[in-house]
Amino acid sequence: MLRVTYIYHSGFCVETEESYFIFDYYKGQLPVLDRRKRVYVFASHFHHDHYNPEVFALLRQQGIPPENIEAVLAADIRKKKYPEGINVLRAGGNRSYTLSDGTNVETLYSTDSGVAYLVTVKEGIKDRVIYHAGDLNDWRWEEESEEYNHNMTARYRREIDKIAGRKIDVAFVPLDVRQEEDYDRGILYFLEKVNVGCVYPMHYWEHPEVIEKFLEKYPKYQEIVKNTERI
Repeated sequence: MLRVTYIYHSGFCVETEESYFIFDYYKGQLPVLDRRKRVYVFASHFHHDHYNPEVFALLRQQGIPPENIEAVLAADIRKKKYPEGINVLRAGGNRSYTLSDGTNVETLYSTDSGVAYLVTVKEGIKDRVIYHAGDLNDWRWEEESEEYNHNMTARYRREIDKIAGRKIDVAFVPLDVRQEEDYDRGILYFLEKVNVGCVYPMHYWEHPEVIEKFLEKYPKYQEIVKNTERI
């Protein structure tokens, strides 16, 4: 079971049989959590729209005991912003970590800041894989030089190629309207290279209509790419 709740922007909560995985909380309301389950809080990098330490206060308000909470924070997040009384794993790029319950966490380098996460969860005899891109994307911009944009695409594809062919159950991938005509470059390459069951676009800055725009343009992905706002 992977039950996905959209929180806001790039923030999601994924519930499994035994745990919750909260990614890139910025603001918004958390779902009501079962206090008996473990809660893992991931932040892909230090940007304010991807890491807000307030998430730990919200967990306390729900009565989640500190011993049931672990944080996985990208290495570019300053220690002064770490939560008190919570175990923190400091995540660098291109690494592999094992959490207290045996969950495996792999990281990719971001093309902006911090890391992207691949989280492998044991569900009975099955492995379920969750991917959260953070700000790993093909960030091409009209105002940048051709050299900059070429290097950006090369860097992005180099990271995605590391997981080419991997089976991923649920993925959270940017679809950023600010990139105008290049808004779909990153997600398209991801879809072409990765064996993914379900993709939720994120980081669309109050413009969810970009999801339907993408699906109208690429109808072959309608069974895979979901409208995040309709979870």
